[in-house]
Amino acid sequence: MPMDEKKPAHEQVYQRLKSMILFGELAPGQAVTIQGLTESLDAGMTPVREAIRRLISDGALVFQGNRRVSVPELAERDIEQLIYVRKSIESELARRAARRVTPDDIDRLERIDMQLDAAIQAGDVTGYLVHNHAFHADLYALSDAPIMRDMAERLWLRFGPSLRVVCGRFGTRSLPDRHKELLAALRRGDGNGVAAAMEQDVGQGMEMMAGTLSESV
Repeated sequence: MPMDEKKPAHEQVYQRLKSMILFGELAPGQAVTIQGLTESLDAGMTPVREAIRRLISDGALVFQGNRRVSVPELAERDIEQLIYVRKSIESELARRAARRVTPDDIDRLERIDMQLDAAIQAGDVTGYLVHNHAFHADLYALSDAPIMRDMAERLWLRFGPSLRVVCGRFGTRSLPDRHKELLAALRRGDGNGVAAAMEQDVGQGMEMMAGTLSESV
């Protein structure tokens, strides 16, 4: 993600580092240092330090003592909780979005899903991660539920690096999604159908992640 010069330096660094975590440029367990990030992001120490502090607060990075900070590694108990909370929050966000969605919104979501399909067919892992997140984020933005949206984004930061691991192991074509069913339900004005499709989408993806990570233990 390129830096946006219109934003303050600390916000630019935060957004760039957030994207690196969200889309798996930083691997689970990978150490993060202020010095390393100042060099890789071509940024000052103060905005990098502030970005790290904010991402620790978000749960996207963990402080391990001895001034070490790293990307979290998900344990089985973590994934179990993530599945439960994501199903609850994201299905409700989808249901609320269905009440407010317009035909133009659905057309935009379908275009994002087409880009996602193209990334899947091309085996483009980064494209898959970016467009999959964009589909969910764009849908949730319609919900008019900022507290739940913020919670969902923080959850995505926790599992993003591990999703990259799953993509790397199985490839993009093995990853399930229920976006077509969800879009069809949106066209019908079926809020319960939209919520059910989202719950299945979340559950299938996270259960695949759980199986992958358990095999690597």
